[in-house]
Amino acid sequence: MEANKFHFAKLERFNSPRLSYKERMEGKYVKSGDDNQFPKHLIELYNLSSIHAAAVNATVEAIVGGGLTADPEHALDRANSHGETWNDIFSKVSYDYYIHGSYAIEVIWSMDRSRIAEVYHIDFSKIRAREKTHRGLIPGYYISDDWKRYAGVKMEDIEYLPIFNPENKLDEPNQIYVYRTYRPGQEYYPLPSYNAALQVIALDTEIDTFHLNNIRNGLAPSLAITTFTNGSSDDIKAIEQGLRANYAGAENAGSMMYMDVADPSLKPDITPIPSNQTDTYYTTINDLTVQKILTAHRITSPMMLGIKTEGQLGGRDEVVDAFLLWGNTVIAPLQQDVLRGLETLLEVNYPEIVIGVQTKQLYDDGTVEEEVVTSVEVTAEEDQELNEQVDDNNISNI
Repeated sequence: MEANKFHFAKLERFNSPRLSYKERMEGKYVKSGDDNQFPKHLIELYNLSSIHAAAVNATVEAIVGGGLTADPEHALDRANSHGETWNDIFSKVSYDYYIHGSYAIEVIWSMDRSRIAEVYHIDFSKIRAREKTHRGLIPGYYISDDWKRYAGVKMEDIEYLPIFNPENKLDEPNQIYVYRTYRPGQEYYPLPSYNAALQVIALDTEIDTFHLNNIRNGLAPSLAITTFTNGSSDDIKAIEQGLRANYAGAENAGSMMYMDVADPSLKPDITPIPSNQTDTYYTTINDLTVQKILTAHRITSPMMLGIKTEGQLGGRDEVVDAFLLWGNTVIAPLQQDVLRGLETLLEVNYPEIVIGVQTKQLYDDGTVEEEVVTSVEVTAEEDQELNEQVDDNNISNI
């Protein structure tokens, strides 16, 4: 008698690929990620992860604060002929700077090249850098709404803007200003500060998908149903459709099951499947995911986003301490970064301009005062002028 033969095989596991942010040359321009879609992936994660979106929105809202203030104040009134002010530009580039780690602005010089006539925000996800010169400088950027569409297309057919340089304004009336910060290992595209948590943010979206699909499919598999009809494929399909129509989905939870068969021997076998504690497992994973995402955003207390952790003590003092730490170590440096870029452009028309962000400063005793954050250390006189403008604006709004 032939002995039983057993065959063991390894079932391949699904491994989720990491988002690639590698910079790769593609002709005359540099790809952002292996698929050239890394900026789009960042936006997709922002749109899909509720915790990540809440952290991004809270950070950007804190960066923007009460808006820009300047001396002279009228310098901020008009940014372009579409009716946007510099505060509108400030709000948009703040989002780009935090989501992508960089931002871009189109600069249009006046006809006589004596001043900057208009500036427009450019979505950073749409630009790709041209290869650096022999001096290590990026000469300009290509702009496209859909980089997938331009695979194999001649670069001459894609919109191109040279980098902002007042010395070349006579020959280049339209230029692009890109604010970039240093990031080790990145030559062309900086990375967002939360880049190390991209896998965890993606996990957060998958957890939501898991629970949604469980609800839609009746929190199953909790039952194993075996029928003995020996029916055709159409019969089996009809039974399956009937079960799904009557018992699957959140709206059918708790409903009574009724079946009628021609013979007792044909009744289905319904076997409960014991729970393997997946709910507890995913709850633990969810809590860990939330903590890691907030850590990546340097938000020390979930209560700052209205997230109350079960069993966690603390209250107002904890939120105040966390807000003070966040405001001084995260928000103020980000505000100064964004302001430096805007000042570079505004100084062309207003060489002596000083700009700042109106910010509500929270102190240890719980009091709140209006202050102005500037990009650099300013003189006491300049700081007083900006704060007086804030006070005048507050009075005029009463």
